[in-house]
Amino acid sequence: MPRVFHRSDLPAGIGDAVSLADPGSLLEMRDVGLTYPGRPPLRALEGVSLSMRQGQFVSLIGPSGCGKSTLLRIIAGILEPSAGEIVVDGASPLEAQRAHRFGFVFQDAVLLPWLSVQENVELLTELVGIAPKERRQRATDLLSLVGLSGCGDFRPDQLSGGMRQRVSIARALALEPAILLMDEPFSAVDEFQRELLNNELLRIWAERQSSVLFVTHHIEEAVFLSDRVMVMSPAPGRFVEQVEVDLPRPRTDDMRVSPEFLRLRRYLREVLIH
Repeated sequence: MPRVFHRSDLPAGIGDAVSLADPGSLLEMRDVGLTYPGRPPLRALEGVSLSMRQGQFVSLIGPSGCGKSTLLRIIAGILEPSAGEIVVDGASPLEAQRAHRFGFVFQDAVLLPWLSVQENVELLTELVGIAPKERRQRATDLLSLVGLSGCGDFRPDQLSGGMRQRVSIARALALEPAILLMDEPFSAVDEFQRELLNNELLRIWAERQSSVLFVTHHIEEAVFLSDRVMVMSPAPGRFVEQVEVDLPRPRTDDMRVSPEFLRLRRYLREVLIH
């Protein structure tokens, strides 16, 4: 069972075990596992449980190959687990997927190069049959939200990596999802751009009031963004620790050098090393 630590407890040591069950959760996972058939079978995930309330920002960190990205795909209904139960807003992942309850932002922006920025953002709304006038307005509003007003006629290859990821976020928000699933979206940008995009993501999250489940290898990013950080073990991936980040919001760049922030970052680093 993961342990919970608050800022005031660190770095004192062991916290009390708590149940992750939450009757008011938007996302509920209970003992989820995934085993790939083979000789021998490959256990990718085992005994993963998580509750997530509406409006929360939760990050997943852990070593490469521990199943973070796989877990996102299970939640989104792309992969089917071998064991356990997942409930998304009262429905199964597949039902939630069909109801467009998820937005997915990948490590690569995955924009169609022959479409304009505006057309890329409109793509999902066009596929589900939203009227042209409404989808154009949604795309225009979302490009404004992500700081790309006036860029709708550009092609993806005319944009920087950070700008392409902003377009990807706008597209993911086009169907007004309840949960935004983000798989290392800023791993390909430099440190300055990462910090800038972190600030922009928090602004967008506050305005849209979506829930965010965010995969990252970057400990400082996880602390800065999150209400809670979940630490995964090497494969088979399971949660071995959870840390509540009770730094005040809105987060500011000055917090990155505060004693509380540095203590949380150091503690998470120690958990990952050991």
